[in-house]
Amino acid sequence: MVKRKSLKEDACPVARALDVVGDRWTLMIIRDAFDNRRRFSDFQRSLGVAKNILTDRLRTLVDEGILSVQPVSESSAYQEYVLTPKGEQLFPLVVALRQWGEQQLFAEGEPHSLLLDKHTSQPLQAMLPHSAQGQRLAGQDTFVQKID
Repeated sequence: MVKRKSLKEDACPVARALDVVGDRWTLMIIRDAFDNRRRFSDFQRSLGVAKNILTDRLRTLVDEGILSVQPVSESSAYQEYVLTPKGEQLFPLVVALRQWGEQQLFAEGEPHSLLLDKHTSQPLQAMLPHSAQGQRLAGQDTFVQKID
């Protein structure tokens, strides 16, 4: 198996983010963490991923400060994986990926899951970029500026 090149020193924020969360199993673990899965066995059962891969991805997420490991209780040997504040900041990314998937990857009427507001049971508004003045922006309305 070819080892992939690290992007930790890349000048692009997207590249660095992908270096941490760009693996499909990693994003699925993060999705499951937002769905209140916390134990190794919960992630393994939900994802069906091999234990060695799950162990590696969970370790990386802990090392990167996205998840923390906490004991289930003081007298228990069991541990839970809990989103940190850094991990919680990934929620808009998960929502945007979900919404794109709903819009682009399912045929009309095809069964799928839907993310709803817990208080209103309504679907979330689309995640759309806006300017500081509130105007909706598309890719052609933006540019990248290097910061030295």
